[in-house]
Amino acid sequence: MTRLAVGNKGVGAQGEQLVAERLIAQGWTILDRNWRCSIGEIDIIAQDPDGVVALIEVKARTGMGYGAPLESITYAKQRRLRQLAGVWLSTHSVERVRIDAVGVVLRRGYAPVVQHVRGIE
Repeated sequence: MTRLAVGNKGVGAQGEQLVAERLIAQGWTILDRNWRCSIGEIDIIAQDPDGVVALIEVKARTGMGYGAPLESITYAKQRRLRQLAGVWLSTHSVERVRIDAVGVVLRRGYAPVVQHVRGIE
């Protein structure tokens, strides 16, 4: 098992890397990582084996002391993700797209716990 990074950015980056590796192992194609524009960032943009492009928000934590990672995706965050999707789609031509969220719990000494929710709204 790899050593846990220190600090929120390190944990976030480690969670994003874990999610990207798992998606690839499941037959997904990573199109972009940490795509940024003036209003924010999309953690991972990937195409699933069925051809759907998913704009993925990854939330990683080292424990459940502040609740499950996906609980931190508020209505305001969902609205921001939809705005980001609109900006990304304005420069990319895709037929099918959705917004996904993946929660990751990285606890030292335990296997990572990953929860992938497809099509959050």
